[in-house]
Amino acid sequence: LCVATLLVAPARLRAASAPKTPNFLVLLADDLGFSDAACYGGEIATPSLDRLAKEGLRFTQAYNAGRNSPTVAALLTGFYAQHVRSDSLPGVPAIATEVGALPTWARLLPALLKQAGYTTYHAGKWQLDSTPQEGGFDHSYTLGLDRQFAPANHQLDGQTLPAPAPGYQATTAIADQAIAFLRTHAAQTPKTPFFACIAFASPHSPLQASQEDIARYKGQFDAGTDVLRAARLERLWAQGLLHNVELADPALPAKPWDSLSAPEQQAFASRMEIHAALVDRMDREIGRILEQLSSTGALDNTVVLFLSNNAASADLNTAQSFIRLEAQGALLANTPLRLSRKDVYEGGISTPFILRWPSGFKAKGERREQPVHVVDVAPTLLKLAGVPWPKTFNTVAVPSSDGVDFSALLRENKPLPSRALWWAHEGYCAFRLGDWKWVASKGQPAELYYLRADRAETRDLAAANMERLKEMEAQWTKMAARFRADSQEPKHANVSFGTP
Repeated sequence: LCVATLLVAPARLRAASAPKTPNFLVLLADDLGFSDAACYGGEIATPSLDRLAKEGLRFTQAYNAGRNSPTVAALLTGFYAQHVRSDSLPGVPAIATEVGALPTWARLLPALLKQAGYTTYHAGKWQLDSTPQEGGFDHSYTLGLDRQFAPANHQLDGQTLPAPAPGYQATTAIADQAIAFLRTHAAQTPKTPFFACIAFASPHSPLQASQEDIARYKGQFDAGTDVLRAARLERLWAQGLLHNVELADPALPAKPWDSLSAPEQQAFASRMEIHAALVDRMDREIGRILEQLSSTGALDNTVVLFLSNNAASADLNTAQSFIRLEAQGALLANTPLRLSRKDVYEGGISTPFILRWPSGFKAKGERREQPVHVVDVAPTLLKLAGVPWPKTFNTVAVPSSDGVDFSALLRENKPLPSRALWWAHEGYCAFRLGDWKWVASKGQPAELYYLRADRAETRDLAAANMERLKEMEAQWTKMAARFRADSQEPKHANVSFGTP
């Protein structure tokens, strides 16, 4: 009996100490530059993100889909947006901008997690063709994207709420509702795991921030893009986040700093002060959400993932038509990478990507240089939750995810299996295989870059590598054809894509 007790006791101890099913908290920024956050080399105060990085992992080669809606579709389905749209590939390189109705088999991540007992929450922007409830969220708070202080509409669980009272600020309201969801969850169902997706509308235009927040950055950007970009690059090097990277030359519509007039330079500095204020406010609201989880003891067993829907924007703001201020701001925000949101150069599709989960891995403050993509999030979280990737849904076969499960990277810094990464957006196409990247911009000759030595894409190697370029273009086209075939809706299917 004594021997049996000694044999059984260690097993009981292991069972007792084994981590329970993790919670998931996905935090999405919008139009955040690759190097805006302090933990990615920026001059903006982001102590909450810095804490996540210090206590978790920072990825140096993480990618989004270059635009809000396609990134959210990829995040919540595990497929490229064009893979789940029957009308999104009418030709090459003509690609639809937004994501409409999805095929039956493309169920969203919250609906799949609910099968494992998860309660699911959403707060913030929502840009898919369904409603959050149709997509599998139990509770949601959504708001219009037109302004920070007085959105045209906002809804709780699909019901329109009264117009906001004076003092309303969208970033704070999103955090308030997320905290309310999490507080109720802890009080009523503390043993049930949760999945929460918090989609901030910051620092997306229109750039609107409180005077108090703006004042925190008064004069911060007066030195101009040349000085500030060089300083960011130095910090990126010092933090070990990038290697063999040069500053990409200013690209139209951005201009060299010395060519701007004094009023233009001041307009840029003022715009960046508001941009920084929005990022700063978002970081503080993230800190409040983390504090709520900490107060209930749920934080350490919550996988916290932070990323941005897309990079900083260079769209022309017609109200400031004397200078393309957004382009000038994107030049700094996406330092040291090339171009901006919508483009498929590194400056348009690269995102800060931070993951913290103390109960699941011991690594703290480490970097991961393996390329990952937002399509990898769904298969990875499902793996951590113990939910297998679905094979069929209502007799309809479900394709394999376009992403890969990178959960092993959380515990050990080792290579991921070789795979291709694919992009298409508004006539801009890209394909990454290993360290090589093919880029095809509408109306322009295709380009080829070797990212290990040239992450900023300053040296086009197409002329010396035409065979490789043509092969990568052929593989891009082959994947596009598969997406088109898979996304055709079976004629016999007649069910909602998000309902379990």
